[in-house]
Amino acid sequence: MDLLTDPADPPRTVLLAAWFHDAVYRGIAGQDEEESARLAEERLTDAGLPAAEVEEVARLVRLTSDHRPEPGDDDGALLCDADLSVLGGEPEPYARYVAAVREDYAHIGDADFAAGRDAVVRHLLELDPLFHSDRARELWLDAARRNLQGELA
Repeated sequence: MDLLTDPADPPRTVLLAAWFHDAVYRGIAGQDEEESARLAEERLTDAGLPAAEVEEVARLVRLTSDHRPEPGDDDGALLCDADLSVLGGEPEPYARYVAAVREDYAHIGDADFAAGRDAVVRHLLELDPLFHSDRARELWLDAARRNLQGELA
């Protein structure tokens, strides 16, 4: 996230959402984000964070399920760009990321995993935009497209 906001600091709600967005990770798309958002609501309320900030953190966490912030949602765009930055890695780190994804879904058979991963990759390639900020596009877009298209080859 620092690469996207430097020299400014990201908003506290975005940082908290980044911390919580994978707090619950069972490999169930959509449900993981919802449970992570609920956990954030519970823990941040208990910590005394103002209700409006708790609500915003939970909204941002839920947004990571589809990475489609509304136009003008700068905080949502920042979180989504940071979350998807792994897609724009160099080939070796990207291969490690893909291997880790497979490990996370070890409970899924090879054929089903391949079909599901293919759908995820195609969804990511169809996102327009994949990255929302000029800086994220500059840093990661070309490599992300190369990496994702390479998975489909």
